[in-house]
Amino acid sequence: MVGSWGSVQADWTVLFALLIGWYVLIKTWERNGTLDRWNATRALGIVLMVRTQRGQRFLDWMARPRSFWRAYGEVSLWVCSVSMLVVGLVVLLAFITSLISPPTATPPSASELVAVPGINPVIPLGWGVVAFVVSLVIHEFGHGLLARGHGMRVRSFGLLQLGPLPLGAFAEPQSDELMRAPRRERLRMFAAGPATNLFAAFVMLLMLGGLATQLVADEDYIHVQGIVLEGGADQAGMQPWDTLVSIDGQPVHTTEDFRAILSGYSSNDTVDMVVIHQNGTRETLQATFGDKHQHYLGLGWSEEVLANLEVEPGDPFLGVEGLSEGTAGIDRLAGPLSPRFEGTWGQRALSLPFHILTILLIPFEMGGVAIHPFEEALMVAGDGLVGGLLGTDVLMFFTHLLFWLMWVNILLGFTNLIPMVPFDGGHMLRDMLHAFLSGVKRLGRKLKLWDLHPMWVDHLSTRASSYSSLVLLMMLLFTMFIPYL
Repeated sequence: MVGSWGSVQADWTVLFALLIGWYVLIKTWERNGTLDRWNATRALGIVLMVRTQRGQRFLDWMARPRSFWRAYGEVSLWVCSVSMLVVGLVVLLAFITSLISPPTATPPSASELVAVPGINPVIPLGWGVVAFVVSLVIHEFGHGLLARGHGMRVRSFGLLQLGPLPLGAFAEPQSDELMRAPRRERLRMFAAGPATNLFAAFVMLLMLGGLATQLVADEDYIHVQGIVLEGGADQAGMQPWDTLVSIDGQPVHTTEDFRAILSGYSSNDTVDMVVIHQNGTRETLQATFGDKHQHYLGLGWSEEVLANLEVEPGDPFLGVEGLSEGTAGIDRLAGPLSPRFEGTWGQRALSLPFHILTILLIPFEMGGVAIHPFEEALMVAGDGLVGGLLGTDVLMFFTHLLFWLMWVNILLGFTNLIPMVPFDGGHMLRDMLHAFLSGVKRLGRKLKLWDLHPMWVDHLSTRASSYSSLVLLMMLLFTMFIPYL
């Protein structure tokens, strides 16, 4: 524990020193006029806002079918309203869970708390920077398109920089035109950014599904990700990421083959297994099955749960975890859009929203990569036209690129829908509160019960939005920093 805490303190010290150095540098640039020449300003003390007029003509050309972009904005508003509700509930649930059951795990280091490529250990520098820059441009272009679609002018685009790393992007509509715009149009403009990120992520997922059809397993056998200590496989000498070729001469091509073969054995039976180790050597091991029922009872599972799962005393247990086929790496990313997904189209559609959420966990589970290197090595380009034309290396390049673009777009989209200022969700919540209070005002006037002053509606909606943002900020900070307490 002492070593871990010391490491956390060291991380914070280095990060603080880098921030101080960056602050001194941009203050110097501000004084000698360098920022003025770059059309840049400081924000929040240490964030550099670099503006550009580039992209304006392309934006105007893209925004010409205004009726289309207004319809797009309406769809975006509905998608973001539902997503914002979900994000708010997740924040609340995480806060309540932290109160009721504080985490006991080792607190994360300073680098793990910042979503900066190369600093956060699960976000690689190369893929991370590319994905963040592209996703930020997509986000702000969504805002810009809706602004122009509703006749609002965009003063400039720009990037938010923290040192050499992109922190964000922005599109600056004319502030007076934005404030004079009808509430519905303003809501569409705020929703367009995160919605465009989520729509882009869905397009990336569709493309990953297409790539999954072009990749096949080089070795048509299953592999194991983990070994249960003191289980039959462990005692036989099997290792994590070993490929299981056969059991007693019966080939194991799929996980269904594995289950079918084991159904013919009982606990304490001994079998010969042919495995291929990570170094490519093939070996025949002799393993004795344990008792699956007793194993899960020892883990705390109840008899009732095991009965529902049809696990009975004497069922064989080899002691392997994460049984996967050769294409598991790409299938895990494509999810229900993989050609090897077992289920109807209805089941695919129902699984899709949950898969999009679980995608965020993949870099944490895989240690900062989209696909484990061993699983990546198991896949080759198929014999189809696309696979034969591009080859394995090109297909894997696009697989990683699409995954990180999808991952960052999902992260950016949902983060901006946290219902607190300055996120887009906070601006949306403020306008929604204003719309609700305006409805209350109209209802009271219609029923002749009350007649609220318009300034009261503006004042109360602004105050409610500010207080709710403050409460959400405190909840987020408490959830993030309670492991240190």
